[in-house]
Amino acid sequence: MSPAAEAEAPWARRPKRADGRRNYDAILDAARVAFAERGTGASLEDIAKSAGVAIGTLYGHFPTRETLVEATIREQLDQLDQAAAAQADGDGDPLGSLTTWMRLAVEHCSTYRGLASFLAGSTYTAGAPLHHTSVTVHKAAAPLLARAKQADRIREDVTAEELYAVITAAAWARENSPASTDHSVRLMAFMVAGMSPSAEVPARA
Repeated sequence: MSPAAEAEAPWARRPKRADGRRNYDAILDAARVAFAERGTGASLEDIAKSAGVAIGTLYGHFPTRETLVEATIREQLDQLDQAAAAQADGDGDPLGSLTTWMRLAVEHCSTYRGLASFLAGSTYTAGAPLHHTSVTVHKAAAPLLARAKQADRIREDVTAEELYAVITAAAWARENSPASTDHSVRLMAFMVAGMSPSAEVPARA
């Protein structure tokens, strides 16, 4: 079972009835367009209207804005899961494999304007919005992180939570970069350099 499936929330499952599935899919399609155009703050009323459903129907499937946002990125989560497995099974440089996957994660975590901020606050509390997404990313990263540690390319004390924080910070930088420059590239390089076994970092409080 993939991490995405393990972390699945009840609202993320498509309804069994045909009419419910149609409404569910129409809402997701409309939400993806709206979030891509206007960011995660797009009007839910406008999304419901575009989907051809009442706002109550939208809330019946997705109780909060965050649950709707999370449902729209499940395909990206599956891609991250598959990419992590492929990199972990490869025989390339463990640090290179990890950073290649992290770059993909940064791209996915900045799919919509405002998504990185949602994700950054989802790590530590089980009931937090988008917590299922953070769990999925943590589990996908675990084998890559372990492989890099075994090869002495990453500090032993680096955690999956810290890796996730690096990804969401870089995703925020990518979201807010001008069209001509992606500031997340250098930012992530700086942060990954700080994970080197030779790097001097403060002890954990």
